[in-house]
Amino acid sequence: MTTTEDIASLVKEVGGNSVSATSIAKGYQDPHYVEAKPSYMLKINRADLLIYIGMELEIGYLPLLIEGGRNPNIRLGQPGLLDLSSSIAPIEIPVGEVDRSMGDIHPYGNPHYHLDPANGPLMAGLIADRLSLLDPDNSAQYKTNLESFRKRMESKLKEWSARMEKFKGTRIVTYHLLWSYFMKRFGLEYAGVVENKAGISPSPKHLLELADTMKRQKIKLILTNNYTDPNFPNLLKEKTGAGVLVLPGSVGGVPEAKDYIGLFDYLIAKVEQALSH
Repeated sequence: MTTTEDIASLVKEVGGNSVSATSIAKGYQDPHYVEAKPSYMLKINRADLLIYIGMELEIGYLPLLIEGGRNPNIRLGQPGLLDLSSSIAPIEIPVGEVDRSMGDIHPYGNPHYHLDPANGPLMAGLIADRLSLLDPDNSAQYKTNLESFRKRMESKLKEWSARMEKFKGTRIVTYHLLWSYFMKRFGLEYAGVVENKAGISPSPKHLLELADTMKRQKIKLILTNNYTDPNFPNLLKEKTGAGVLVLPGSVGGVPEAKDYIGLFDYLIAKVEQALSH
């Protein structure tokens, strides 16, 4: 079991025919808000391994599912539970005291690290290690599959970086801080964020200020995703003339994003097209 389709895709890359992986959240869903269905508890009860993003992305539902799953191997400290966030270097860790008045703040940093393609092989490495621990008979195959994936990702990352090179330093607006790792990897910069408090609809005052900033800085692109309210980006589009690009934030978010590499092929193509206009 995995919490996201991105993780499920990486499990399939590493595990091949020796594993089956199903995701709790679908690629078109907001991974922060998933219903804790009894059917998920049943699947967790029968699973050998549950892999999650961590950094409190799934805090709203995963503890309930683990408790309801009643699987003694899927508990904190047990080999059947794997937090992938230990494989990466987090960004946007808040400084000082954090409380709910600040919106949906993640105290351990931005949890959308899967959107830096350089993190994919790191996540896959943790997955391979844990599969090998739980299933040592297939350890050699997991290692071989991991190396194959790493080589393909290395080649793809060079391709994607070359295509995005000419856009380094470009300032854009995004709806949510979903794209921070992606933007950092490819040298894009924030002109502003539609949500002035994460997870909370923007105030009219904030939207007016953001529109003024966009007009002053001649911002051409608003990047959003396919599970957030389109009204606010479209309002900014009307006020500023900037384009709105709706992208999937996960594998399975659109039919073309069938796997982890396919997700970035799609994202790079769409961003490249939007910024070239």
